[in-house]
Amino acid sequence: MKSITIKNSLKKIPVGKIVCVGRNYAEHARELGNEIPEKPVIFLKPSSAIIYSGDKIIHPPYSNDMHHEVELVLLIGKTIKNADTDRAEEAIEGYGVGLDMTLRDVQSELKKKGHPWTIAKGFDTSAVISDFILKKDYKLTLNEEISLSVNGITKQKDLLNKMIFKPPHIVAYISSLMTLEKGDLIFTGTPKGVSKVVPGDLIAAKLTGVAKLNCRVV
Repeated sequence: MKSITIKNSLKKIPVGKIVCVGRNYAEHARELGNEIPEKPVIFLKPSSAIIYSGDKIIHPPYSNDMHHEVELVLLIGKTIKNADTDRAEEAIEGYGVGLDMTLRDVQSELKKKGHPWTIAKGFDTSAVISDFILKKDYKLTLNEEISLSVNGITKQKDLLNKMIFKPPHIVAYISSLMTLEKGDLIFTGTPKGVSKVVPGDLIAAKLTGVAKLNCRVV
């Protein structure tokens, strides 16, 4: 079972499910030719997809167009269902930074056929996570900058306040669809600038004041 590490602590928390939000930055939606959503676009990744900073991202042989997507990741600390935004905020226990690796060519073909995105999003090593900082130790303002570089060249850089749906609203909405439990992770969407990576590339990601990670594609 995969687990997350808490900063400045020996505590490890087993990961439950991984819920992801798509198209949560308007400019990212536009760069892929998608409409701005009226509600969060939700999909899942299996916890088996998780790797950690310093691990290797394995490029699947059935894709020729793997993209990086850097995201704020929320750690859920209690069970909630049909929560309002206040209860949703209380349920967020911590924050990290993550990579939602995406097989864009595979995803595009699946979308054309009206099929789920699972094989484009849930492959092994597709969910990279940092260690997490507890909310009691850091107050998220949404003025933090999230960024990603490939081989030292900045590809993504934006402020969290550009998110269409903010963390409490995301958590509340997901809780209306499914029960959220302690140890669940929520990837909150990526800003503009996603691009192709190939074996040999070094990816570095950072969320100011929260966490950073790096991984190499093989």
